[in-house]
Amino acid sequence: MAASPKAISPKVSAIVPAYNIRSYIVQALASLECQSFHDFEAIVVDDGSSDGTALEVEPFVKRDSRFKLLRKQNGGLSSARNYGIRNASGEYIALLDGDDIYHPDKLANHVDRLNSNPDIGVVYSASRAIRDDGSPTFMYLSGKPVSNDPLLALLCKNFIGHGSNAVFRRCIYDEVGEFDEGLRSCEDLDFWLRVAGTRRWRFYREPSVLCYYRIRPSGLSFNVTQMQQTCEQVLQGAYHRNPELVESVLPTAYAYMYRYLSRLCLQASNIEQARDFMKQALKADSSIFVNDPRSLLTLIAVHLAPLTRFMMGRVLGKATSAS
Repeated sequence: MAASPKAISPKVSAIVPAYNIRSYIVQALASLECQSFHDFEAIVVDDGSSDGTALEVEPFVKRDSRFKLLRKQNGGLSSARNYGIRNASGEYIALLDGDDIYHPDKLANHVDRLNSNPDIGVVYSASRAIRDDGSPTFMYLSGKPVSNDPLLALLCKNFIGHGSNAVFRRCIYDEVGEFDEGLRSCEDLDFWLRVAGTRRWRFYREPSVLCYYRIRPSGLSFNVTQMQQTCEQVLQGAYHRNPELVESVLPTAYAYMYRYLSRLCLQASNIEQARDFMKQALKADSSIFVNDPRSLLTLIAVHLAPLTRFMMGRVLGKATSAS
């Protein structure tokens, strides 16, 4: 009896974690359906949603064999990503959070780069923020690293920017391990630091905007103490893995961390806390405010907090007007 033909694996597995995002998931999946690159599978991981998110996914699964829906108990973002990747068969992994959107040429651009350059392990692009209703803002992330060394650059800023931006080789995941499910934030940064710490793989930035990340009202609510502890844990992990490389840049890394926490506090209207973090950033390494224009803008924004809150409300719409 002849053996059945072996299934051909797709080039890309797009992993879409989804938790209580019924209002957004259709736009995310539609942006995959409209990709100019067609050789992919889309694995949606419903991470224990209670709002009917899966009901919005099922029509995609029924009409397009590339779409798959997996369900699991709620375990958090890293857990959902890991679950999806474990069930993926593509050579490349694309990450798309279920409330964000890809440009139609996102996969085509990044796959072409990976196919042409075997030393590049991770490809990402510039991106733009969208409001809760999906309309665009002028807020833009260039993704440009602050250093040519990706390890040192990531210690200072996660230049990939957000969790929906990277396409990377599956073999890297097998090499450095899964997303850390014990981290409640900074899990992306931790993963990219481990990739950069191998010193084997290049990160490539596409300057065109090929991704759109959504700023939601729930994104303004966070436990700043927990976030600070997690950020410090990730930085210390990088130090213990590569002490000889990381030690000298730690003061600068902490300055950027405090600046980041200050910006988050400002967005959440915690003005006094934002100012406290900014003072710590200046103490750790004041040079970042000279060398990095975005850091200087954050410093100015904190000092002009009432005006900043008003402008952020105008930019992001009613959903974040309190920021």
